[in-house]
Order: sequence, then C-alpha cells, then structure tokens
Amino acid sequence: MDINNKMNKAIESLENRFINIRAGRANPAMLNGINVEYYGTSTSIQALANITVPEARQLMIKPFDRNTLKDIERAINEANLGIAPTNNGEVIILTIPELTEDKRKEYVKMAREVAEEARVALRNIRQDENNSIKREELPEDEEKKLLDEVQETINKYNKIVDEKLKEKEQELMTV
Repeated sequence: MDINNKMNKAIESLENRFINIRAGRANPAMLNGINVEYYGTSTSIQALANITVPEARQLMIKPFDRNTLKDIERAINEANLGIAPTNNGEVIILTIPELTEDKRKEYVKMAREVAEEARVALRNIRQDENNSIKREELPEDEEKKLLDEVQETINKYNKIVDEKLKEKEQELMTV
C-alpha cells in the first residue's frame, strides 16, 4: 500500500514546517532556506559556515571563509527573521529574543493551522485511495474491508498529527 508512503510524506512535511515555528530557543534549522550569494551561486548558510548553539537562545555562525561574513549577515537581514545579527569580524551571533505571551499564543495558532493543513492533506490522500478502491469494482464485502483499512490508516496518522501538535504547543508555551 503506497498510502502509507504518501501519509508519511505528509507527516514529514508537518515536522519540517513545525521546525520553522520558533519556540524562543536557538535552533540551527531556523536558518534553513536562507541562501547567500557566493561567487555568483545561491548557496545555503549551512554549506558556507559552521552553525552552533553556545547558549539556549544564541546561534553562532562561523563561516569557513571569512570573506563571506558580510554576505551571510546581509542574507539573514533580508530573511526577516526578526533577529538582528551581530558581526564581530570572526563570527555572526544571533541572539533570539525572549518570546512574549502574545507571541507564544500567535505561534501556537500558527502550529494549529499547519496541523490542520496536514489533516486536510491526509483526508485528500484517503479520498484518492477510496476512489481508486471503488473504481476497481470489487465484491461489496471486500470493498468495505479495504475502505475500513484505509480509515484505520488515516485514524493512525491523524493521531500522529495530534501528538506532534501537542508536543509543539508544549514547546511553544514553555518559558
């Protein structure tokens, strides 16, 4: 059944989108998707620098080539992360500001929207699978058995979405 593969991809997508919802703690994944012009080529920050977390709310970016410091700093500013980079000539330091209660609630709301989008994707996968089962013109009892299996599968994956959302909400609301 390739329905499991499709549903696993929906869960992976959910996890990747959750990473981008920050929780007031430093996470190198916050820089995913930020590219720097490097010798005429758009290159990810991860490919140009070592990214470490020296403290819970700090990211340190140490480029392999010191000449890229200004370019990395510019790319971070253009990415509108809401974090001002500090460049000391050797490394770039990002200090993640403490989240306010309102900001935390806003991020929880975003997480719920992302989870709902994942549930919609799972329902669409179920619908496609159900339609293909009905097109096969199987005996009624066999068709019902297959439809029930699909429903069990979606229930399992919806439970995973709920668990991931609960974890993310807990992470966001922890001060």
